[in-house]
Amino acid sequence: MAMSRALPAEIEALDRLVARLQAHASVRCEAVVDADDGTAPVPLPVHSIALGSTRADAPAVGIFGGVHGLERIGTEVVLAFVAHLAARLDWDDSLHALLDRLRVVVMPLVNPGGLVRGTRANPAGVDLMRNAPVEAAEPVHWLLGGQRMSARLPWYRGPAQAPLQPEAAALCAVVTRELLPRPFALAIDCHSGFGLADRLWFPFAHTRTPIAQLADVHALKALFDASHPQHRYLIEPQSRQYCTHGDLWDHLLLRAGSDAAFVPLTLEMGSWTWVRKNPRQLFTRHGMFNPLIDHRRDRVLRRHMVWLDFALRAAASHARWRPVGQAREQHRAEALALWYGQTTAQAR
Repeated sequence: MAMSRALPAEIEALDRLVARLQAHASVRCEAVVDADDGTAPVPLPVHSIALGSTRADAPAVGIFGGVHGLERIGTEVVLAFVAHLAARLDWDDSLHALLDRLRVVVMPLVNPGGLVRGTRANPAGVDLMRNAPVEAAEPVHWLLGGQRMSARLPWYRGPAQAPLQPEAAALCAVVTRELLPRPFALAIDCHSGFGLADRLWFPFAHTRTPIAQLADVHALKALFDASHPQHRYLIEPQSRQYCTHGDLWDHLLLRAGSDAAFVPLTLEMGSWTWVRKNPRQLFTRHGMFNPLIDHRRDRVLRRHMVWLDFALRAAASHARWRPVGQAREQHRAEALALWYGQTTAQAR
Protein backbone atom coordinates (compact mmCIF):
# COMPACT_ATOMS: atom_id res chain seq x y z
CA MET A 1 0.00 0.00 0.00
CA ALA A 2 1.23 3.48 -0.80
CA MET A 3 2.47 5.53 2.15
CA SER A 4 -0.12 7.85 3.63
CA ARG A 5 0.42 11.57 3.29
CA ALA A 6 -0.93 14.56 5.18
CA LEU A 7 -4.52 15.51 4.48
CA PRO A 8 -5.10 18.62 2.35
CA ALA A 9 -5.32 21.93 4.19
CA GLU A 10 -9.01 22.26 3.30
CA ILE A 11 -9.90 19.12 5.26
CA GLU A 12 -7.95 20.30 8.28
CA ALA A 13 -9.61 23.73 8.03
CA LEU A 14 -13.04 22.08 7.86
CA ASP A 15 -12.27 20.01 10.97
CA ARG A 16 -11.28 23.16 12.87
CA LEU A 17 -14.42 24.96 11.69
CA VAL A 18 -16.66 22.07 12.76
CA ALA A 19 -15.10 22.16 16.24
CA ARG A 20 -15.52 25.93 16.42
CA LEU A 21 -19.21 25.80 15.48
CA GLN A 22 -20.30 23.04 17.85
CA ALA A 23 -22.04 25.54 20.17
CA HIS A 24 -23.91 27.27 17.34
CA ALA A 25 -24.59 24.62 14.72
CA SER A 26 -25.80 21.10 14.09
CA VAL A 27 -23.04 19.08 12.43
CA ARG A 28 -23.85 15.77 10.74
CA CYS A 29 -21.77 13.19 8.96
CA GLU A 30 -23.81 12.49 5.84
CA ALA A 31 -21.49 9.82 4.43
CA VAL A 32 -18.02 8.36 4.87
CA VAL A 33 -15.77 7.74 1.88
CA ASP A 34 -12.24 6.43 1.41
CA ALA A 35 -9.60 7.68 -0.99
CA ASP A 36 -8.91 4.00 -1.80
CA ASP A 37 -5.23 4.35 -2.66
CA GLY A 38 -3.52 4.81 0.69
CA THR A 39 -3.29 8.57 0.41
CA ALA A 40 -5.72 9.20 3.29
CA PRO A 41 -4.79 8.00 6.77
CA VAL A 42 -8.44 7.90 7.92
CA PRO A 43 -11.87 7.49 6.33
CA LEU A 44 -13.16 10.81 5.03
CA PRO A 45 -16.49 12.17 6.35
CA VAL A 46 -18.84 14.23 4.21
CA HIS A 47 -20.08 16.86 6.66
CA SER A 48 -23.14 19.07 6.66
CA ILE A 49 -23.35 22.09 8.95
CA ALA A 50 -26.74 23.62 9.78
CA LEU A 51 -27.16 27.03 11.39
CA GLY A 52 -30.12 29.16 12.30
CA SER A 53 -33.83 28.56 12.61
CA THR A 54 -35.22 25.08 13.16
CA ARG A 55 -38.75 26.18 12.27
CA ALA A 56 -40.27 24.25 9.39
CA ASP A 57 -41.67 27.46 7.87
CA ALA A 58 -38.32 29.27 7.79
CA PRO A 59 -36.73 29.87 4.36
CA ALA A 60 -33.33 28.32 3.77
CA VAL A 61 -30.06 28.68 1.90
CA GLY A 62 -27.80 25.73 1.06
CA ILE A 63 -24.16 26.37 0.14
CA PHE A 64 -22.10 23.57 -1.40
CA GLY A 65 -18.48 23.17 -2.44
CA GLY A 66 -15.99 20.54 -3.48
CA VAL A 67 -18.25 18.50 -5.75
CA HIS A 68 -15.22 18.23 -8.01
CA GLY A 69 -12.03 17.41 -6.13
CA LEU A 70 -9.72 19.45 -8.35
CA GLU A 71 -11.74 22.63 -7.77
CA ARG A 72 -10.28 23.42 -4.37
CA ILE A 73 -11.20 27.11 -4.59
CA GLY A 74 -14.89 26.20 -4.37
CA THR A 75 -14.36 24.56 -0.98
CA GLU A 76 -12.14 27.46 0.09
CA VAL A 77 -14.85 30.02 -0.76
CA VAL A 78 -17.42 28.08 1.27
CA LEU A 79 -15.04 27.63 4.22
CA ALA A 80 -14.14 31.33 4.15
CA PHE A 81 -17.80 32.33 4.23
CA VAL A 82 -18.67 29.97 7.06
CA ALA A 83 -15.63 31.19 9.02
CA HIS A 84 -16.90 34.74 8.43
CA LEU A 85 -20.28 33.76 9.90
CA ALA A 86 -18.64 31.95 12.82
CA ALA A 87 -16.60 35.03 13.74
CA ARG A 88 -19.69 37.26 13.60
CA LEU A 89 -21.71 34.91 15.79
CA ASP A 90 -19.56 36.04 18.73
CA TRP A 91 -20.66 39.69 18.48
CA ASP A 92 -23.14 40.51 15.69
CA ASP A 93 -26.74 40.90 16.88
CA SER A 94 -27.91 41.49 13.32
CA LEU A 95 -26.60 38.07 12.25
CA HIS A 96 -28.37 36.40 15.16
CA ALA A 97 -31.58 38.20 14.15
CA LEU A 98 -31.14 36.98 10.57
CA LEU A 99 -30.56 33.39 11.68
CA ASP A 100 -33.65 33.53 13.91
CA ARG A 101 -35.70 33.53 10.69
CA LEU A 102 -33.43 31.68 8.26
CA ARG A 103 -31.95 28.18 8.00
CA VAL A 104 -28.42 27.95 6.56
CA VAL A 105 -27.07 24.55 5.57
CA VAL A 106 -23.53 24.10 4.29
CA MET A 107 -21.62 21.20 2.73
CA PRO A 108 -18.13 22.65 2.19
CA LEU A 109 -16.59 19.46 0.79
CA VAL A 110 -18.92 17.06 -0.97
CA ASN A 111 -16.11 15.02 -2.56
CA PRO A 112 -13.25 14.70 -0.03
CA GLY A 113 -11.85 11.63 -1.78
CA GLY A 114 -11.44 13.58 -5.01
CA LEU A 115 -9.73 16.38 -3.13
CA VAL A 116 -7.24 13.99 -1.51
CA ARG A 117 -6.55 12.21 -4.81
CA GLY A 118 -6.37 15.45 -6.81
CA THR A 119 -9.08 14.38 -9.25
CA ARG A 120 -12.28 15.89 -10.56
CA ALA A 121 -14.11 12.60 -10.03
CA ASN A 122 -14.69 10.75 -6.78
CA PRO A 123 -12.48 7.75 -5.83
CA ALA A 124 -14.65 5.48 -8.00
CA GLY A 125 -13.86 7.64 -11.03
CA VAL A 126 -17.38 9.07 -11.27
CA ASP A 127 -18.02 12.74 -12.01
CA LEU A 128 -20.68 13.56 -9.42
CA MET A 129 -22.19 16.29 -11.59
CA ARG A 130 -22.83 13.74 -14.35
CA ASN A 131 -24.11 11.02 -12.00
CA ALA A 132 -27.83 11.81 -11.74
CA PRO A 133 -30.44 9.79 -13.70
CA VAL A 134 -31.18 12.64 -16.12
CA GLU A 135 -30.69 12.28 -19.86
CA ALA A 136 -29.96 15.34 -22.00
CA ALA A 137 -32.75 16.34 -24.36
CA GLU A 138 -30.30 18.37 -26.45
CA PRO A 139 -27.06 17.45 -28.25
CA VAL A 140 -24.08 17.37 -25.88
CA HIS A 141 -20.36 17.69 -26.50
CA TRP A 142 -18.51 14.38 -26.69
CA LEU A 143 -17.17 13.37 -23.28
CA LEU A 144 -17.93 16.78 -21.70
CA GLY A 145 -21.66 16.09 -21.66
CA GLY A 146 -21.12 12.84 -19.75
CA GLN A 147 -20.12 9.35 -20.88
CA ARG A 148 -20.51 5.77 -19.67
CA MET A 149 -17.60 4.22 -21.59
CA SER A 150 -14.94 4.18 -18.89
CA ALA A 151 -13.95 5.66 -15.54
CA ARG A 152 -10.52 6.18 -17.10
CA LEU A 153 -12.00 8.94 -19.24
CA PRO A 154 -13.21 12.28 -17.84
CA TRP A 155 -16.85 13.08 -17.12
CA TYR A 156 -17.73 9.43 -16.41
CA ARG A 157 -21.37 9.07 -15.33
CA GLY A 158 -21.12 5.69 -13.65
CA PRO A 159 -22.93 2.50 -14.74
CA ALA A 160 -26.47 2.86 -16.06
CA GLN A 161 -29.19 1.99 -13.52
CA ALA A 162 -26.70 2.08 -10.65
CA PRO A 163 -27.54 3.98 -7.45
CA LEU A 164 -26.14 7.45 -6.99
CA GLN A 165 -22.58 7.60 -5.74
CA PRO A 166 -22.47 8.05 -1.94
CA GLU A 167 -21.32 11.68 -2.19
CA ALA A 168 -24.06 12.55 -4.68
CA ALA A 169 -26.63 10.71 -2.58
CA ALA A 170 -25.49 12.68 0.49
CA LEU A 171 -25.92 16.00 -1.32
CA CYS A 172 -29.38 14.99 -2.54
CA ALA A 173 -30.37 13.83 0.95
CA VAL A 174 -29.37 17.18 2.48
CA VAL A 175 -31.26 19.14 -0.17
CA THR A 176 -34.34 16.93 0.20
CA ARG A 177 -34.32 17.18 3.98
CA GLU A 178 -33.27 20.79 4.49
CA LEU A 179 -34.28 22.80 1.41
CA LEU A 180 -37.15 21.29 -0.57
CA PRO A 181 -39.79 21.40 2.22
CA ARG A 182 -39.22 25.13 2.82
CA PRO A 183 -41.49 27.99 1.70
CA PHE A 184 -38.47 29.29 -0.23
CA ALA A 185 -34.93 27.98 -0.64
CA LEU A 186 -31.79 28.92 -2.53
CA ALA A 187 -28.92 26.54 -3.24
CA ILE A 188 -25.47 27.79 -4.28
CA ASP A 189 -22.95 25.28 -5.60
CA CYS A 190 -19.40 26.65 -5.97
CA HIS A 191 -17.30 25.54 -8.95
CA SER A 192 -14.41 26.71 -11.13
CA GLY A 193 -12.80 25.81 -14.42
CA PHE A 194 -14.89 27.59 -17.08
CA GLY A 195 -14.58 30.94 -18.79
CA LEU A 196 -13.13 34.36 -18.13
CA ALA A 197 -16.14 35.72 -16.22
CA ASP A 198 -17.70 34.70 -12.93
CA ARG A 199 -21.09 33.22 -13.68
CA LEU A 200 -24.24 32.39 -11.75
CA TRP A 201 -25.87 29.56 -13.65
CA PHE A 202 -29.37 28.25 -13.11
CA PRO A 203 -30.98 25.08 -14.52
CA PHE A 204 -31.54 23.41 -16.74
CA ALA A 205 -28.36 21.72 -17.96
CA HIS A 206 -30.08 18.84 -19.77
CA THR A 207 -32.43 20.98 -21.87
CA ARG A 208 -32.89 24.54 -23.06
CA THR A 209 -36.48 24.51 -21.84
CA PRO A 210 -37.00 27.30 -19.27
CA ILE A 211 -37.59 26.28 -15.66
CA ALA A 212 -40.90 26.93 -13.89
CA GLN A 213 -39.06 29.14 -11.36
CA LEU A 214 -37.79 31.51 -14.08
CA ALA A 215 -39.66 34.53 -12.67
CA ASP A 216 -37.97 34.02 -9.29
CA VAL A 217 -34.53 33.92 -10.91
CA HIS A 218 -35.21 37.07 -12.91
CA ALA A 219 -36.56 38.90 -9.86
CA LEU A 220 -33.50 37.82 -7.85
CA LYS A 221 -31.22 39.10 -10.62
CA ALA A 222 -33.06 42.44 -10.65
CA LEU A 223 -32.69 42.70 -6.88
CA PHE A 224 -28.97 41.93 -7.01
CA ASP A 225 -28.41 44.34 -9.90
CA ALA A 226 -30.15 47.12 -7.97
CA SER A 227 -28.39 46.34 -4.68
CA HIS A 228 -24.90 45.80 -6.14
CA PRO A 229 -24.80 47.54 -9.54
CA GLN A 230 -21.01 47.08 -9.77
CA HIS A 231 -21.12 43.30 -9.49
CA ARG A 232 -19.28 41.26 -12.12
CA TYR A 233 -21.44 38.15 -12.38
CA LEU A 234 -22.94 36.96 -15.62
CA ILE A 235 -26.31 35.43 -14.68
CA GLU A 236 -27.70 32.97 -17.22
CA PRO A 237 -29.07 29.43 -17.73
CA GLN A 238 -26.30 26.86 -17.93
CA SER A 239 -27.74 25.60 -21.21
CA ARG A 240 -26.59 28.81 -22.91
CA GLN A 241 -23.04 27.48 -22.64
CA TYR A 242 -23.43 23.71 -22.92
CA CYS A 243 -25.80 20.89 -22.03
CA THR A 244 -25.01 17.73 -20.10
CA HIS A 245 -26.40 14.44 -18.93
CA GLY A 246 -26.68 13.67 -15.24
CA ASP A 247 -26.78 17.11 -13.60
CA LEU A 248 -27.64 16.79 -9.91
CA TRP A 249 -29.43 20.14 -9.72
CA ASP A 250 -31.61 19.28 -12.70
CA HIS A 251 -32.41 15.99 -10.98
CA LEU A 252 -33.36 17.70 -7.71
CA LEU A 253 -35.42 20.43 -9.38
CA LEU A 254 -37.30 17.91 -11.51
CA ARG A 255 -37.99 15.82 -8.43
CA ALA A 256 -39.19 18.88 -6.50
CA GLY A 257 -41.73 19.72 -9.19
CA SER A 258 -42.86 22.87 -10.95
CA ASP A 259 -44.57 24.28 -7.85
CA ALA A 260 -41.43 24.14 -5.69
CA ALA A 261 -40.10 27.48 -4.42
CA PHE A 262 -36.55 26.22 -4.92
CA VAL A 263 -33.86 28.01 -6.92
CA PRO A 264 -30.53 26.17 -7.36
CA LEU A 265 -27.64 28.29 -8.64
CA THR A 266 -24.10 27.35 -9.63
CA LEU A 267 -21.36 29.86 -8.90
CA GLU A 268 -18.92 29.13 -11.73
CA MET A 269 -15.74 31.09 -11.07
CA GLY A 270 -14.00 32.25 -14.23
CA SER A 271 -10.70 30.46 -13.77
CA TRP A 272 -9.35 31.19 -17.24
CA THR A 273 -8.55 34.69 -15.97
CA TRP A 274 -6.12 33.20 -13.47
CA VAL A 275 -4.44 31.21 -16.24
CA ARG A 276 -4.25 34.23 -18.53
CA LYS A 277 -2.45 36.21 -15.83
CA ASN A 278 -0.17 33.30 -14.92
CA PRO A 279 0.19 30.93 -17.94
CA ARG A 280 2.56 28.65 -16.01
CA GLN A 281 -0.53 27.35 -14.20
CA LEU A 282 -1.29 25.28 -17.30
CA PHE A 283 1.58 22.99 -16.35
CA THR A 284 0.17 22.03 -12.94
CA ARG A 285 -2.68 19.69 -12.14
CA HIS A 286 -4.64 22.33 -10.21
CA GLY A 287 -3.73 25.32 -12.36
CA MET A 288 -6.77 25.28 -14.64
CA PHE A 289 -9.14 25.34 -11.69
CA ASN A 290 -7.58 27.42 -8.91
CA PRO A 291 -5.70 30.67 -8.35
CA LEU A 292 -2.20 29.56 -7.35
CA ILE A 293 -0.84 32.96 -6.34
CA ASP A 294 -1.78 33.98 -2.80
CA HIS A 295 -3.01 37.51 -3.47
CA ARG A 296 -5.28 36.28 -6.30
CA ARG A 297 -6.69 33.58 -4.06
CA ASP A 298 -7.37 36.16 -1.35
CA ARG A 299 -9.09 38.42 -3.89
CA VAL A 300 -11.35 35.57 -5.01
CA LEU A 301 -12.31 34.77 -1.42
CA ARG A 302 -13.18 38.43 -0.75
CA ARG A 303 -15.12 38.90 -3.97
CA HIS A 304 -17.72 36.21 -3.37
CA MET A 305 -18.50 37.14 0.24
CA VAL A 306 -20.78 39.91 -1.06
CA TRP A 307 -22.85 37.53 -3.17
CA LEU A 308 -23.18 34.91 -0.44
CA ASP A 309 -24.19 37.48 2.17
CA PHE A 310 -26.74 38.89 -0.28
CA ALA A 311 -28.15 35.40 -0.89
CA LEU A 312 -28.80 34.89 2.83
CA ARG A 313 -30.56 38.23 3.17
CA ALA A 314 -32.59 37.76 0.00
CA ALA A 315 -33.81 34.32 1.07
CA ALA A 316 -34.75 35.56 4.53
CA SER A 317 -36.73 38.44 2.97
CA HIS A 318 -38.18 36.50 0.03
CA ALA A 319 -41.74 37.62 0.76
CA ARG A 320 -40.72 41.22 -0.01
CA TRP A 321 -39.39 40.61 -3.52
CA ARG A 322 -40.69 37.33 -4.94
CA PRO A 323 -43.17 38.27 -7.66
CA VAL A 324 -46.80 37.19 -7.63
CA GLY A 325 -49.72 37.67 -9.98
CA GLN A 326 -49.15 40.07 -12.84
CA ALA A 327 -45.66 40.93 -11.63
CA ARG A 328 -44.71 37.26 -11.87
CA GLU A 329 -45.94 37.06 -15.44
CA GLN A 330 -43.99 40.21 -16.29
CA HIS A 331 -40.75 38.86 -14.81
CA ARG A 332 -41.16 35.60 -16.70
CA ALA A 333 -41.78 37.46 -19.96
CA GLU A 334 -38.68 39.59 -19.46
CA ALA A 335 -36.62 36.52 -18.57
CA LEU A 336 -37.76 34.68 -21.69
CA ALA A 337 -36.73 37.64 -23.82
CA LEU A 338 -33.40 38.11 -22.04
CA TRP A 339 -32.18 34.52 -21.84
CA TYR A 340 -34.12 32.56 -24.44
CA GLY A 341 -34.95 35.10 -27.14
CA GLN A 342 -38.64 34.27 -26.77
CA THR A 343 -41.76 36.33 -26.45
CA THR A 344 -44.47 35.18 -24.06
CA ALA A 345 -46.58 34.07 -27.01
CA GLN A 346 -43.74 31.94 -28.39
CA ALA A 347 -43.25 30.24 -25.01
CA ARG A 348 -46.87 29.08 -24.80
